[in-house]
Amino acid sequence: MVSVWSLAYDLYERRLLRNLPEDKIPHHIGVMCDGNRRWAKAFGEELEGGYVAGADKIEEFLGWCDQLHVKVVTLWLLSTDNLSRSPAETGPLMRVIEDLVDELASTGKWRILPVGALDLLPAATARRLKAAAERTATVDGMAVNIAVAYGGRRELADAVRSLLHERAAQGTTIEELAEVIDVEHIAEHLYTRGQPDPDLVIRTSGEQRMSGFLLWQSVHSEFYVCEAMWPDFRRTDFLRAIRDYAARNRRFGA
Repeated sequence: MVSVWSLAYDLYERRLLRNLPEDKIPHHIGVMCDGNRRWAKAFGEELEGGYVAGADKIEEFLGWCDQLHVKVVTLWLLSTDNLSRSPAETGPLMRVIEDLVDELASTGKWRILPVGALDLLPAATARRLKAAAERTATVDGMAVNIAVAYGGRRELADAVRSLLHERAAQGTTIEELAEVIDVEHIAEHLYTRGQPDPDLVIRTSGEQRMSGFLLWQSVHSEFYVCEAMWPDFRRTDFLRAIRDYAARNRRFGA
C-alpha cells in the first residue's frame, strides 16, 4: 500500500515540476556528491556501504536531469586531496567508482567523460574510466563528467602546462606567448574544454564551501546547498534546487 507521505511527496514534486519555467533550466549542473562517509557512520554501515549508496543515487539523479533536458552534468566523486587518505579508505572507493562508470556506460544513455588527473589514479581505475569514455563517445545523450582525482588548482596547473607544451611545439617563445595569452587560451586546455560553464552547483551534506570544485568554470555559477547527505538526496531536493535557481536574477558578476 502506498503511504500517505509517498502520495504527498508525489503531488508536491508534480507541482514543483509543473511550475518550473522551461527557459530557466540550467544547461550544466555541477554536483558535489558529499556526505557518503558520514551517511555510512550515521547508519552503522561499513565505509564501502556509504560509497555504494552514493553510487546507487547517481543513475537516479541523472534520470532526473534527463527529464529536464539538462545538457551537461559534472559529478565530483574524488578529489586530489582525498588521494592522500589511507588505502583502507581509497581502495573501496576506487572499486565503487570503477563499477559505477561501467554501469553508466552500459546504459547507453550518456557520454561518460573522465575529468581529473587520471595519472594519479591506480592504473586499473584509469583504464576503466578511459574505456567507459571510449564506449560512449558516440552516444547522443547528456554529457556526464566523472570528476575523479580532481582538484581545481591541479586543473589550472595542467591547463597552463598543456598550453605551454602546445605553443612550444609550434615554436612560440615564452615572450611571444606572454604577449598574447588570455583567458580563452587557458579555457581551451581545461578538462572541460568545449563545454559550457556550470550554471548551477549543488553541494549536499550542508557544507558551505567550494573546496576547489570547478574553480575556473564556476566563477559565475549559482550555488545551492542541501542539508541531505548525498545517498539521501531526493528528487524533491533536486527540484527545489532547480526552483531556487530559476528564481534567481543572474548578474554574472555585475
